[in-house]
Amino acid sequence: MALPALSSSAVNFRRVLAHFPQDLSLAFAYGSGVFRQAGASAEHGENNVLDFVFAVDDPVNWHTTNLLKNRSHYSFLKYFGPKKITTIQKYGAGIYYNTLVPCNGRTIKYGVISTDALIEDLFHWKTLYVAGRLQKPVKILAQNENSKLQAALVSNLKSAVTAAFLMLPESFSEEDLYMQIAGLSYTGDFRMIIGEDKSKVQNIVKPNVAHFQKLYSNILLDCPQVVYKHHLGRLEASIDKSPEGQFTQLMTLPKTLQQKITALVSPPGKNRDVEEILLQVAHDPDCGFVVQQGISGIVRSSSIVQSAKTILTAGAKKSVTYSLKKLYKMTKGGLKTS
Repeated sequence: MALPALSSSAVNFRRVLAHFPQDLSLAFAYGSGVFRQAGASAEHGENNVLDFVFAVDDPVNWHTTNLLKNRSHYSFLKYFGPKKITTIQKYGAGIYYNTLVPCNGRTIKYGVISTDALIEDLFHWKTLYVAGRLQKPVKILAQNENSKLQAALVSNLKSAVTAAFLMLPESFSEEDLYMQIAGLSYTGDFRMIIGEDKSKVQNIVKPNVAHFQKLYSNILLDCPQVVYKHHLGRLEASIDKSPEGQFTQLMTLPKTLQQKITALVSPPGKNRDVEEILLQVAHDPDCGFVVQQGISGIVRSSSIVQSAKTILTAGAKKSVTYSLKKLYKMTKGGLKTS
């Protein structure tokens, strides 16, 4: 099963891509500069920072070439060389961002992650950082024939649906499902307290339901718990909330999330089997809340370290500028909802 690529033109994004080393296993654009969000004008979207992620097989080699082509994109860390940059990249969410970079008349931000780190995050939700971005619509710009990466991309979407099912009530609308999925990677993110628009998830989903449908329709069509009337654009769900049904779903969750849930439920010092603990959680009326807390634990730790890393990777001046822009967007969102 192929990860669906979005059909709208990607010519401008490919022109940006041409400025970078081309040995990429995956490249995608995401965020408000790519997909219109509720409450934003078309002109506002054109002025937004364009966000990119580049997955590369050999980060040291990629940064070596990129330092030759685009040295000005890097902070003072450029003086330490590609090996040190790659070492710093491994901390937090395993991604290295160059921020507020002028390119083709736009301002861009791009993150570099190793293919192996991306695959691990997609399969196991180690940080749920890049995996979380790929649970929402993105514009795929380049993708090689790596079958393991392809399987990981699909696995991430299936895991997002399973986690959402566990957190939602027995019956829900299609929009409810996409809201739950879109919110996974923001659960526990301290930036949602300060730095992000509080209605961000709703703003992402409401104007982009068709894109979410394209991303998840194949998975939902294969799901026995859902009657997905694609021609009507409607979903009728009746999720099995019995302990047996919830246990089956819990057992298919990504490994890191299972470990987080186990740590939440199991008393310290007791070596209990993961399967035994998940069976206990499946019988708990607050099963969905426990899953949410597990996700929150993953996101919280990775988002804190990744944000702290930004001071190094962007440099102090760019970090302050970027943070002020985020605060401005948060304030505007707050004013609209008040």
